Amino acid sequence: MHPLIRTILQRLALGGIALFAVSVVVFSALEFLPGDFATSVLGRNATPETVEAFRDELGLNLPPAERYLGWIGGVLRGDLGHSFAGRAFTPRAVSDIVLPRLANTLFLAAITAAIAVPVALLLGLMAALYRNTRFDRIVNAATLSTVAMPEFLVAYLVILVLAVKLPAFYAMSTLSPGMDLTEKLQAVALPVLTLSLVIIAHMMRMTRAAIIGVLASPYIEMARLKGVRPWRVILRHALPNALAPIVNVIAFSLAYLVVGVVVTEVVFVYPGIGQTMVDAVRNRDIPVVQACTLIFAATYILLNLLADIISIATSPRLLHAK
Repeated sequence: MHPLIRTILQRLALGGIALFAVSVVVFSALEFLPGDFATSVLGRNATPETVEAFRDELGLNLPPAERYLGWIGGVLRGDLGHSFAGRAFTPRAVSDIVLPRLANTLFLAAITAAIAVPVALLLGLMAALYRNTRFDRIVNAATLSTVAMPEFLVAYLVILVLAVKLPAFYAMSTLSPGMDLTEKLQAVALPVLTLSLVIIAHMMRMTRAAIIGVLASPYIEMARLKGVRPWRVILRHALPNALAPIVNVIAFSLAYLVVGVVVTEVVFVYPGIGQTMVDAVRNRDIPVVQACTLIFAATYILLNLLADIISIATSPRLLHAK
């Protein structure tokens, strides 16, 4: 078997084990959530018999192991279960709740990635090429300031400047099915800007560090002594050999755009999967919380597996490790 195929299969197996472990942790953690859905829905005046009957209907009185096996078995069949909310009226499939919100989050992540990744890579390359110049110091100071600020603070500052002081955009990012692409882009402008600032700051600094590390190699010094132009040194010699760490940074950033958007979605009231999970936790809607956390975990694991495989494929030393 080719070493790359064997490596891919090994990484996929490890990813499956990690995802299984995450599902166990998520299910166990939800068992310790304070409060009870049946009590919160029926109210404190409900009789114990009514509460117990409602819990039986929801399957909450079953042993935890049996409930976990039923849940994970349904997930493997593509069935995420039914939401507890509105159970007494018209039961809604969790997939009908989560998938449209996931599409909104992916839309937000795609727009942000299309802007942030090229800008961060370009700034990182320029900062490495013009290291210790005024441009490098300004870019580093700006990105370090952004990294030091919490994401919610960045979001509120963006709202203050661009939605209150200079009312050019909407403070709340509301999407509706009838909106065209231009209206959607205008609605997500501030969340995209917030996420882009955070992503660019992290990715630019990591790209700069990776390029500077490669520029210290002997073959780079040899290329310089031969009179090769600086940009040619960067693009033809340094960048291909710094691809592995840069790919890892991009994968982490893309994973963050899907997994770490909870704060941004809550601040801008964006109808994404992060906002959905927060609402489900508040309402003790356990099936929706389980589905959201499992999607987050699967996204994070798959993107990191992809980065791992690309790094190994582009590095013979990793592919043929002794």
